[in-house]
Amino acid sequence: MLSLDDAQKRAEQLVEMARRIGADAADAIYVCDASTQVQMRLGLLEDVERSEGEEIGLRVFAGKRSATVSSSDMSNEALNRLAERALAMAREAPEDQYAGLAPEELLLRKKAPGLELACKDDPDPQTLKERALIAEEAARGVMGVTNSEGAGASAGRSHIALATSHGFAGSYAATSHGCYASVLAGEGAGMQRDYASHGVRHLLDLEGAESIGVRAGQRAVARLNPIKIESGQMPVIFDPRIGSSLIGHLIGGIVGSAITRKSSFLLELLGKSIFPEGITIIDDPHRLRGLRSRPFDGEGLPTRRSTLIEEGVLTGWLLDSASARQLGLQPTGHAARGTGGAPGASATNVHMEPGEMSPGDLMADVKRGIYVTELIGMGVNMVTGDYSRGASGFLIENGATGPAVAEITIAGNLLDMFAAMSAANDLEFRHGINVPTLRVDGMTVAGG
Repeated sequence: MLSLDDAQKRAEQLVEMARRIGADAADAIYVCDASTQVQMRLGLLEDVERSEGEEIGLRVFAGKRSATVSSSDMSNEALNRLAERALAMAREAPEDQYAGLAPEELLLRKKAPGLELACKDDPDPQTLKERALIAEEAARGVMGVTNSEGAGASAGRSHIALATSHGFAGSYAATSHGCYASVLAGEGAGMQRDYASHGVRHLLDLEGAESIGVRAGQRAVARLNPIKIESGQMPVIFDPRIGSSLIGHLIGGIVGSAITRKSSFLLELLGKSIFPEGITIIDDPHRLRGLRSRPFDGEGLPTRRSTLIEEGVLTGWLLDSASARQLGLQPTGHAARGTGGAPGASATNVHMEPGEMSPGDLMADVKRGIYVTELIGMGVNMVTGDYSRGASGFLIENGATGPAVAEITIAGNLLDMFAAMSAANDLEFRHGINVPTLRVDGMTVAGG
């Protein structure tokens, strides 16, 4: 793994090579990921995996033609060949009137913000093994747990550097630490599984392995003996760990590529209310230690906190430079990329602002409904917004959760679901997308 300084210099060097042999413009991104993961099952070591890979990607422009190539060989000779190949490919590519680097006047010029994305801790495999063992033992110790799918602990470090031919150069490091457990409860055909996990940037922020394991075991046991329910329309309450997927569909509908291709169910709704007035959704790339925080985007533009939904109103799109040009707008600092292609657009740390009611109050008036803790399948049409997914969870009767339910289907349309959504006050920041407990009235539930 190159140091951040060396990684940035290597990216700048590659851009200079491309310009020297005739490229009109170029940018280069270096990415190195190193990680260690240990998996335990039934108290025995099942797998230790150590991976480290570095790659550099070069995008070159010949007029309005462009090409991207990548290499894991960082030698000068290999980078020279890479630049020559990229330019030759670009000259044969079709023209794209929207291709080009980000607008020069919008580049990040001041010092990038410090976001505390990397810590000094690099646990050794033995420490990870002990953490995974504690998580699994805690999960297996929950009464009713009968088997284990395993537990694991991981640690990783990444270095990212970006350079462009029109004046941007920057780099940053990030670390990751995680722990999970997955266990089975019950016997025979009545067995149920569930899991718990936690991932953070700094090791000191990681939840205790025992706590993770106990939660996994309790979740699995709670799902035993699911009942059959009658189909019908009813309120559905989404647990925070899966309610975030609904906001993921929102994000998928507002990225630039979906808008330019006219393939989004939100295409005609910019500036209009799509959620109730009390719903506000924030994208915050500058959250300290955030799982998706970044000081600059994939094109060298500054990142900033933005409001995606303000009091129910859709405020804008997430745009890289190419999609912005096609729409006649400015890029929003949401460009994201790997080493193998042109940038697209993505959100960073997203959260829905909490409501005022507790989760208990949110379901207090539900005579009959479903509390969903797991979603299955990908039955979402991003063009029409039609939504249909397998689910499991718990029956709600007279404002309280009751027996487990499984093999059900919940269905609706995302626009109707957004309009009928309300949020509890239990927001926690544990994932890339964070939401409180969510309630959606009027969904169709098909019993198993």
